[in-house]
Amino acid sequence: MTEASPVRASKATELLTLDDVRAAAARIEGAVVRTPMLHSQTLSEICGADIWLKFENHQFTAAYKERGALNALLHLDDEQKARGVIAASAGNHSQGLSYHGRRLGVPVTIVMPQTTPSVKVMQTESVGGNVELFGETFDEAYAHARELEEERGLTFIHPFDDPLVAAGQGTVALEMLADKDDFDCLVVPIGGGGLMSGMATVAKAVKPEIEMVGVQAELYPSMYSAVTGDDRPCGGDTLAEGIAVKAPGQFTRQIIAELVDEVLLVKEPKLEHSVSLLLQIEKTVVEGAGAAGLAAVLSNPEKFAGKTVGLVLCGGNIDTRLLANVLLRDLARSGRLARLQIVLQDRPGALFKVMREFNAHNVNIIEIYHQRIFTTLPAKGLTAEIECEARDGEQIDRLVGALREKGYSVELAELA
Repeated sequence: MTEASPVRASKATELLTLDDVRAAAARIEGAVVRTPMLHSQTLSEICGADIWLKFENHQFTAAYKERGALNALLHLDDEQKARGVIAASAGNHSQGLSYHGRRLGVPVTIVMPQTTPSVKVMQTESVGGNVELFGETFDEAYAHARELEEERGLTFIHPFDDPLVAAGQGTVALEMLADKDDFDCLVVPIGGGGLMSGMATVAKAVKPEIEMVGVQAELYPSMYSAVTGDDRPCGGDTLAEGIAVKAPGQFTRQIIAELVDEVLLVKEPKLEHSVSLLLQIEKTVVEGAGAAGLAAVLSNPEKFAGKTVGLVLCGGNIDTRLLANVLLRDLARSGRLARLQIVLQDRPGALFKVMREFNAHNVNIIEIYHQRIFTTLPAKGLTAEIECEARDGEQIDRLVGALREKGYSVELAELA
């Protein structure tokens, strides 16, 4: 794929129009879910803004990608449908394309890197995709998919750098603005830029004064670099893997450079906190990319204060074990979970005396680990690691203070 570099924007309306998106909406109507958009009273209070959520995680494949994939499929002629389509994707595009391809009787081949988790392979196959594994990286899988496109006469459907795909994604904004026409700004996750380019095309045509704010994970600022010229490195393990794109689209970056007011970068802890908040408050499961909009608002309260803000919960495909880790880490950051490392003397009753302090401060013990061997303490010393839960961080702080007053050496494990 082409390396990201600053591009002088052409006239966005020559690349994608409001009529293109409206035509896509008519084309896909009834075949994708018209997802709800709801006001969040609690998140509004937390953020100091009027927060509205668009639940694209309610699509059948749990992501907005169905919209663009279906619009592209519906443009195929009979010969193209018979031969089939191909894409390179280990994410939501593969499932959306596979699901609607099977529904329409179009064979779908998805090339994924050999390193793709088996759960993603199984999810794509379960909705009708034929998965071929190739290479160690996405770039290798992408190159192989383009080779197969030529060899087999297949039609390649790009996950984002395609006007038909972007037009389908833009239908999200059509629905949002039809339901509520007084937004001050829309905050939209950006990976390759398909969703934002489609939504910005609609929003700026319908309401020119609306502010369009894009969001990227700080580890993958590819579109940010492309449109600002501030070239930053891309890479690392991000929770927002759905927008972890190293090279944004050529087509999409031209639209974003012209129509998007700002692209914000968010850190990993804020993404994790946002996933947790949405589950706790809205009782909805989102992946890291789906929480990026909320993370941006939480990270920039002064920018959004008092504004009416629309957030797109763009996907809900998150591994359950990863979700459990995110929730527990967020509890630890808030002080409701803690791990204390306490140095004790190896003698009868030493641990019991410590337990009395936990009881006195009403802190619940979850696990206790003793370490006698792998320690720098004298042979008669030991380290007890105690995982515990409390109402909040202040309760833990009072417990730690009481233990230290009694002469115990206590260290509190912390997260970044």
